[in-house]
Amino acid sequence: MAYTIDVHLSPDEVRSQMLADALKGLQAEQKSIPPVWFYDERGSRLFEDITQLPEYYPTRAERALLQAYAPSIAELSKADTLVELGAGACEKTRVLLTALQEIDLLERYVPFDVSDEFLRSAAASLAQEYDSLDIHVVIGDFHQHLGEIPSEGRRMIAFLGGTIGNLNPAQRARFLFDLNCTMSSDDSLLIGTDLVKDRSRLVAAYDDAAGVTADFNRNVLHVLNEQLGADFDPDRFRHVAVWNEDEQWIEMRLRADEANDVSLAGAGLTVRFEQGEDLLTEISAKFTPERVERELSEAGFITEGMWGADDGEFLLTLAHPFC
Repeated sequence: MAYTIDVHLSPDEVRSQMLADALKGLQAEQKSIPPVWFYDERGSRLFEDITQLPEYYPTRAERALLQAYAPSIAELSKADTLVELGAGACEKTRVLLTALQEIDLLERYVPFDVSDEFLRSAAASLAQEYDSLDIHVVIGDFHQHLGEIPSEGRRMIAFLGGTIGNLNPAQRARFLFDLNCTMSSDDSLLIGTDLVKDRSRLVAAYDDAAGVTADFNRNVLHVLNEQLGADFDPDRFRHVAVWNEDEQWIEMRLRADEANDVSLAGAGLTVRFEQGEDLLTEISAKFTPERVERELSEAGFITEGMWGADDGEFLLTLAHPFC
C-alpha cells in the first residue's frame, strides 16, 4: 500500500449519523440538513464541476493566493507535516506540499475527511507524485475526531475552501477551541475564508446560470433516498440561494414547489412540506479580516500572517496557538 489509513468512521456509523441529523433537522421548525451530506460520489463530482464555473470565484481566488504565497506560508510555518481537514480531492494541497518540499521540510501529509472512497483515490494519486512522502489518511468527522489526527512532527493544519463558513458562529467557536486543544505550540493553522463583497456576485456564485449548483443542492435528496430509504422527489424542490444580511452569509435552500409528504423508511417518520416551504441545506458565512482575527484570538490563536485582504476577494490566514 502506498499510504496508511485510519478509519474512525465506518459506513454504518456514517449512516447512523446521517439518520440522526435527518431526524433532528426534518422535525425542526426550520427544516434543515447539514451540508456534509451533499458529498457522496456524485455530489463530490458535482462540486468539482462547480469550482470550474465562471460564477464560482472562491476556488480560483484561493488557488491564486496559494500559488503566490505558499513559499512564504511554508517559511513561516516551518512545518514538516501538512494536515488537511476536509481534504476532498486534495487538488490545492499540491501547492502547499511543493512549497514545503522546496524548503526541504516536508516529511508527511495527513488528509482528513469523512469520504472514504474519494480520499483513498486522491491519496493513491499523491503517493505516485510524491514518492518519498509519508501519507497517513484519516477517515473521520472533524466534529468528533480531531483528537485522532496523528500528532507527530511540526504540523500545519490547513482548513481551506472557506469550509469554516459552513459553521454558524457558535459552531465555529467550538471547532476552533477544540482544534486548539489538540495542537502544540509548534503547530500552525492555515485557514481559508471568503470575504464580504458585492452581494449580487456572492449570490451568483451559489446560483449559476448552468444550474450545476442546483443539481448539487438537490443531490442531498438523492443521498437521503439512497442511504435512509427516504422518498423525496427532487423534481418537487427548487434550488434557492439568498444573502442573509444580518448574519452575513449565503443560505442555500430547497423550496417545495407544491405540498408533499416525505417518509423515511424504517424511522417511522413522515414529514409534511407545505408549498413554498424551505429545507435549509447550507450556510456559507463571509468574513472581514478583522472578524477572522477576532474569532481566532477568542479561540486562543495568534495571527502570524494574512494574505489577500487588500483585494477583498479571499483570505488566507496563518495562526498558531497561544503558548
